[in-house]
Amino acid sequence: MKIYYIANIRLPTEKAHGIQIMNMCAAFAKTGATVELVVPTRATPILKDPFTYYRVEKNFLLTTLRVPDLINFRRLGFIISALWFSERARLRRAFQQADFIYSRDAFVLIQYMLLGRRLVFEVHTLPSAISRFVAKHAYRVIAISKGLASAYAAAGVPSERIVVASDAVDLKLFAPITDKHALRRELDLPTDRFIVGYVGKLTTMEREKGVDDLLRSFAAVYQKNQKTFLLLVGAGAREVDGVVQKLKSFGVPDGSFSILPHVTHEQAARYMQAADALIMNYPNSAHYAHYMSPLKLFEYMASGTPIITSDLPSIREILSEKNAFFVPPSDVGALAEAITSVMAQEEEVSRRAALARRDIEAYTWDKRAQAILQFIQQQS
Repeated sequence: MKIYYIANIRLPTEKAHGIQIMNMCAAFAKTGATVELVVPTRATPILKDPFTYYRVEKNFLLTTLRVPDLINFRRLGFIISALWFSERARLRRAFQQADFIYSRDAFVLIQYMLLGRRLVFEVHTLPSAISRFVAKHAYRVIAISKGLASAYAAAGVPSERIVVASDAVDLKLFAPITDKHALRRELDLPTDRFIVGYVGKLTTMEREKGVDDLLRSFAAVYQKNQKTFLLLVGAGAREVDGVVQKLKSFGVPDGSFSILPHVTHEQAARYMQAADALIMNYPNSAHYAHYMSPLKLFEYMASGTPIITSDLPSIREILSEKNAFFVPPSDVGALAEAITSVMAQEEEVSRRAALARRDIEAYTWDKRAQAILQFIQQQS
């Protein structure tokens, strides 16, 4: 089987979709499929080879097509670059020889609607005019959450052509830690504090992710217990100073927090494992409540660190009270209480974290790839 994966992205990228796409191509290839990932030439500050940067096996072909990089010209520049890239991808022999054309980008796939190819559309956002049209005419639709699958079915996509495939994780990044104190010393983190961690960007698609509420909650916890420490990893370089100033204005002094900009995927995993509790404090907006499948969720589970999360339907697709601690979204007081409670429940906290680590075994990239391939090869 030949899969031609088209991704109109810069690669490598610090954004999560780069992790997902590279790992999925490697996982597809592990099943025996012949995979080619096609991306455009786009300026990127990350100079490493993508296979090295993402630590994935070099078992598929990565092709970069030279395309004018007009992203700085805003929407018009993006459209021109995308059209150019899509046409170049279509004109290659591999496009004609592929069994499936796979993409997360509706704007790319819409140009192939009349070519009679088997298009597989992986959806990560709610139906728009373009994505609805593409999904209705695609051979198969892969939805990352039950909420998204329902939204596309309601938009007119036959439910038998949709499958839910949540995101996943590379367990090799999370080898068990035998000496947490040594890891903390290596990462220049305190060994005598309860570390409350958050790893990831502060916003997604210009949507707030609840980090301001976390800062306020931590400040409330710190006022009662100065043996706590806040670790934020993944802020934009321009955001760090603002976060530091907010924490100080909330009464959290220097030495009680560490705010780090983007780090490599491997480094992020180590910071997750160094924490005592990891926070996913998403607000109760439609996107977060029903349609997301965040990589952070699966990586938190794999880290073996206790998870405190907003109580949202999208999160409940994966987690339960058996393997995580839930709080009402956007409730600063409840989050502070949950952090304090987790600090005091060592046995129960360890039990839930261990169960999350066991449950994550069902959500690997290899298993996700196998499930998707089984679905798309089914006869219509």
